[in-house]
Parts: sequence; C-alpha cells; structure tokens
Amino acid sequence: MSRPLKTGIGVVLTAIMLFPIYWMINVSFTKDTDMRADPPHLFPLHGTLEGYRAVFEQQMPYLGTSLIVGLGTVALTLALAAPAGFALAKLRPRGTGVLNFVLLIAQMIPGVIMAMGFYAIYLRLGVLNSVPGLILADSTIAVPFGVLIFTAFMSGIPDELMSAAMIDGASRWRTFRSVILPVSRNAIVTVSLFAFLWAWSDFVFATTLDGGGTHQPITLGIYHYIGNNNQQWNAIMATAVIASIPATLLLILAQRYVAAGVTAGAVKD
Repeated sequence: MSRPLKTGIGVVLTAIMLFPIYWMINVSFTKDTDMRADPPHLFPLHGTLEGYRAVFEQQMPYLGTSLIVGLGTVALTLALAAPAGFALAKLRPRGTGVLNFVLLIAQMIPGVIMAMGFYAIYLRLGVLNSVPGLILADSTIAVPFGVLIFTAFMSGIPDELMSAAMIDGASRWRTFRSVILPVSRNAIVTVSLFAFLWAWSDFVFATTLDGGGTHQPITLGIYHYIGNNNQQWNAIMATAVIASIPATLLLILAQRYVAAGVTAGAVKD
C-alpha cells in the first residue's frame, strides 16, 4: 500500500472519529427551531449563543464543584497510591503478588455495584450529598490504577539510588520523598491525569451519592437540561463543549508524560 493511500485512509478514519465532536459543537450553536430540520444543517447557518449564555449563567457552580472534586480526587489518589506503589516496588513486603492481583480485580468491579455499596455506607454515616464523600468514592476508582502505575514505574528506578540515600542517613520516608518522588514525575502526571478525568466525567457516583446535594458536579448539571417534555439540546451541547476544554488541554499538555508513565516497566534491561 502506497504512502499517499495510507495517509488518505488515516485522514478519513480520523475525520469519522472526530465527527461527533464537530456535531456537538455544531448543535451548541443551533437554534431550537432548527434542531429538527430535515435534512439537518451541517453548519449553524442561523447560529445562536443561547446555549453558551445558559452555560455561563447556570452551569458555572457545577463546573466549580467538578473542579474541586477532580483536584481532591487527584490529591487523595496520589497520597495513597504513591506510598503504596513505593512499598510494593522497593520494600517488597510479603504477599506482593496477591496484592497486585487484588488491585487488578478491583479494576473489574462495575461502578454501579460500588455506588450501591457506598450509598449504604454513606447513609449510615450521614455523608450523603457531600463533596468529600464524592471525592472518596471517585478515588476508589483511581487508587488501584495509580498503585499499579507507580509500582511499575518505581520498579525501574535503580536500587542504588535508595542505597546511596540510606548510606547518607536518610530514612525510608525521606528517601521516598526526596529521591524516589522527584524521579517519578511521569508516573505522577499519568496518575493525576487519569484520576482527574475519571472524577471529571463521573456520573454514576454523582447521581447516586450526590443527587440531592447543593454542590453537584457538571455531569449532573448537564442532566438537569433533560426533561420528559423538553430537551435543551443547544445548552446541553454547549455545556459539553465547555466541560471538554479542561480535559482536552490536560491531555495535550500531559501526553508525553502519560506515554512514558504508562509504558514504564514494560521493558526490562
């Protein structure tokens, strides 16, 4: 197959995959009266900013809550996953293989099952409809993944670095904090990115554990536009466009760190 043909096929496939994003942007500028046009308008010929005005008037508190939940999930995930990954990679306690297997199994548990369990626990503890409760729930998805990433990455760090630090009198905690973490930048960025994206896009935990709260994330903010007899599609798509911007920027800025962090430990010297 010639190079131009491969390029053409790649361009066509990319356009097909990106078309839903274009359609989301197109609908965000489309008037309600043109929403059911037949055939549909491929371009917003008589565009409107009503959807974006609704976003800035109504959705900013939801975006703020999502930002708090996302950053809180990142902080809690790093605080738990980084030390756990260090222990499994460098301290090698008994049962390391079993722990790694349990972490893999934890990734397979459906979110709706976990949400039901959290609901029963939160109901008894009185922390339903709270931002800290949502942060804790979202972290349960990110922590097992984070531990696996940190374990794989830190396993590739030479043991001589730890030995040299301990000879100089550093404790294991000081070695972890001053030696291991600084060279684990790629893993930290990778885990932080995925933890933030999971929290930012979560709907199952949000609707189950925070459906009646005063501070709800953007996924529930979008859902409020959908009713039995009315769907504000331009506002829905405008909110989706605005909500996609932070995730897109993070992916663009962190892509090279993510590639290095995810593939860490895949090749042994």
